[in-house]
Amino acid sequence: MFAEKKKKKDVNIFAFSVFAIICFKFYSINAIKLPQDEGQEYYNLGFCSLMYYAVCFCACSLVDALQQIATTLGSKYWKFNAEECKVEKVGLTETPPPTAKQEIECECSPTNDTDCHVVKIAFKDHNLPGTLPPEILKLPGLREIDLAYNYISGSIPPEWTSSNLSFMSLLVNRLSGEIPKALGNLTSLTYLDLESNAFSGAIPQELGNLVNLKTLLLSSNNLTGNLPASFSTLRNMTDLRINDLRLSGMIPSYIRNWKELKRLEMMASGLTGPIPSVISVLNNLVNLRISDIGGPVQPFPLVRNSKGFTKLILKNCKLSGKIPSYLSNLKDLETLDLSFNKLVGGIPSFAQAENLRFIILAGNKLEGDAPDELLRDGITVDLSYNNLKWQSPESRSCRPNMNLNLNLFQSTSTKKSSKFLPCIQDFKCPRYFSCLHVNCGGSDLTLKETKRKILYEGDGEAEGGAAKYFLKPNAYWGFSSTGDFMDDNNFQNTRYTVFVPLSNMSDLYKTARIAPVSLTYFHACLENGKFTVNLDFAEMRFTNDESYSRLGRRLFDIYIQEKLVLKDFNIMDEAKGAQKPITKTFTVNVTNHFLAIRLGWAGKGTTRIPARGVYGPMISAISIVSDSKPCTPPGSGLSLGAYIAIGIGVPFLIIFILGVLWFCGCLSICWQRRKGDQYFLFHSGVLSDGRVIAVKQLSSKSRQGNREFLNEIGAISCLQHPNLVKLHGFCVERAQLLLVYEYMENNSLSQALFINKEKHVNICRGYMAPEYALWGYLSFKADVYSFGVLVLEIVAGVNNSSFMAAGDSVCLLEWATECEETGHLLQVVDERLRPEVNQKEAEAVIKVALVCTSASATDRPIMSEVVAMLEGLYPVPESIPGSSKKSGDIRFKAFKDLKKGVENSKTQCSANSYPSSSSSTPAAGHQERKQGRDSQFV
Repeated sequence: MFAEKKKKKDVNIFAFSVFAIICFKFYSINAIKLPQDEGQEYYNLGFCSLMYYAVCFCACSLVDALQQIATTLGSKYWKFNAEECKVEKVGLTETPPPTAKQEIECECSPTNDTDCHVVKIAFKDHNLPGTLPPEILKLPGLREIDLAYNYISGSIPPEWTSSNLSFMSLLVNRLSGEIPKALGNLTSLTYLDLESNAFSGAIPQELGNLVNLKTLLLSSNNLTGNLPASFSTLRNMTDLRINDLRLSGMIPSYIRNWKELKRLEMMASGLTGPIPSVISVLNNLVNLRISDIGGPVQPFPLVRNSKGFTKLILKNCKLSGKIPSYLSNLKDLETLDLSFNKLVGGIPSFAQAENLRFIILAGNKLEGDAPDELLRDGITVDLSYNNLKWQSPESRSCRPNMNLNLNLFQSTSTKKSSKFLPCIQDFKCPRYFSCLHVNCGGSDLTLKETKRKILYEGDGEAEGGAAKYFLKPNAYWGFSSTGDFMDDNNFQNTRYTVFVPLSNMSDLYKTARIAPVSLTYFHACLENGKFTVNLDFAEMRFTNDESYSRLGRRLFDIYIQEKLVLKDFNIMDEAKGAQKPITKTFTVNVTNHFLAIRLGWAGKGTTRIPARGVYGPMISAISIVSDSKPCTPPGSGLSLGAYIAIGIGVPFLIIFILGVLWFCGCLSICWQRRKGDQYFLFHSGVLSDGRVIAVKQLSSKSRQGNREFLNEIGAISCLQHPNLVKLHGFCVERAQLLLVYEYMENNSLSQALFINKEKHVNICRGYMAPEYALWGYLSFKADVYSFGVLVLEIVAGVNNSSFMAAGDSVCLLEWATECEETGHLLQVVDERLRPEVNQKEAEAVIKVALVCTSASATDRPIMSEVVAMLEGLYPVPESIPGSSKKSGDIRFKAFKDLKKGVENSKTQCSANSYPSSSSSTPAAGHQERKQGRDSQFV
């Protein structure tokens, strides 16, 4: 901006310009150290510097003031380009964090080129540890200051109240003390954000003098007392947020004066209801969030006149009566959360609410059925904890593969045991369990406890969602998750698990499940009696270092069997820090074979640390053990009585099925041979009702035929899935074993999968997880390993198994591991991409791939964490677990064995790989990689 003004200079200044240029040589190298940190530099403002700044029209007093401000804020680095009015260096490190913002804006008078002022300062997300600088008074033209996401302490200086600020953001710092009453003198102020600090005391009445104020954010402080009566004069207010406070008194009726108000948030503010009826005059409201207010039961607030709602959240407000039908006409409505109230009656269809994405009605007394119009594509609906009509497997809401998220957990008032497990007809427990161990958000994990091994069953395969009901297959336990993480800009709503790859904690605490509003874990088939319940927690999103990430507070309530056992539970307070485990133990009595543990967010705690949408319940593991009966974990086998019952019942069952088949005409079908092999044949047939079936005929003389017959009866008959072929029945007669399936036109999937061994090995080689390739153990993180290999192939542009680098690396993965150890990760990148690739992003992607391909499945993240790391939401590990290149690394054992076999047999399997010899050079290796990349897409 200053370059354009140079053209208007008087010729008499030209001599000074020449002199300044000469002096600039000395200026540019004349550096001294900042007082608080030796080794860092700022520029000496000597006589030559004064001349240079005079030419550039930037007064030295302003430059001095900016340097003093940076020093007071705690910056160790400072470099300012006065000619361009640009910050080139500020913060605690030479290179600022990727999310940091540093900006200074200057303005000069259109009639006087030498009359220039700094009008804006923004140092965001730098973790500056100093105090607020009183030196801003030396910048009389300053209008905006933004110091959000730092580690600034102390209080607001009195000097600030004499400034000309119109915009002040101190979001997420550690400021304390009372809010200065003199802030009321800043009548030019239009934006004031003090959220997520430690301000205490009452809100000053003097803030009511800020008649031009449009935005006031006070959430997540220790403020007490009533909302000042002087706020009735803030008629220009458009955005007020007073969440997570300790206020008292009722919601004031003077809110009717805020007719310009568009956003109002009072979540766990401490104020009590009822919500004033005068809220009906606030016609401009588009975002209303009120939750967790005390007071009496109240009718639904009058918000009929606000036609432009996009978010309407009235959670735990003691609302009674029916849901108003006019809500269905809100065409712009995206989120409706009326959870945990006392609403009754039916559910409106919301047919006109075309943009509705989230409707959370959990925890009410709603009746009837879910309208078909509500169950439309792309919508998320939570109807858990209601009195609705029981949803049978034939109900529309129970249809599989619908493009919607629907939670019906405990959504009915029926006395049947199936009320807990919707969409399951006549549910009965096959047995009752005396223990359960859950690794929340992770995979199956075996730990040694009290001289025996304990299997913690994982639920990591269920990523979660705003309305998620998950039942562990064949285990009779699961979870229900409710709510959307607000303002997190995550429209996919899949980030409901947390993963910390590098931690000193036990593997049990490296994963956790989170939820925005409510998270319930349940078991439907427990023994009756007393149980000991251990709940394991560790805070994973906050830190212990000297940064704003340690300022977060996560509070939630814990219910067991719907009885409140812990209120405002804070993991960090209980564990004395972040990433430290803490276990809470409870004794509970199970009377109906059902146990439920619910964690609920009551609106308290921060929601913007370390980023937007970080709040709500979090749990790492659950242990439930009977006090009177020994632990019988899943898979421990059937009891003697069960075996006797099976031995007696199976013959009668076979006779019964044979009779049914004969009666239905199954034995009078027209046979046609389809295919066969050594121990079974396939025939097609047509039943009397026209249905086409496939009959599998197995040989009882074959051991494999007998084994397959029993396996398929036991497995397929117990599984119900739309993509799984249905077993209609079976027949045993003399030496004939018959299985009756529904007819599939394209034959069996195995016909396409089980090709000859050579092709099968060539397809899987290089992508198969080592635990499956070597021992046949298929963990649910095997796909994560394959994904990591694919990412490496995309970055390098070559095939993993056919790539041969210089040296003794047998595949791309081993070579990438070697590059990571030596600090030359960029060598993995395709050489044709290197001139344009972002070095940091490329290294981050490669590290993510290497973490995914860890030899141990427990060291691999789950896919939701992989996505979060690639999106920059989770930190990418600096070091890769188990990445040390050793000759015994199981990931490369198969390749080395294959290489030896190829050399011994002198086959031509190396035709598609790259030659490796002692004379190979890195350059030659890169040329071979380039050729290999082109050959993949021929």
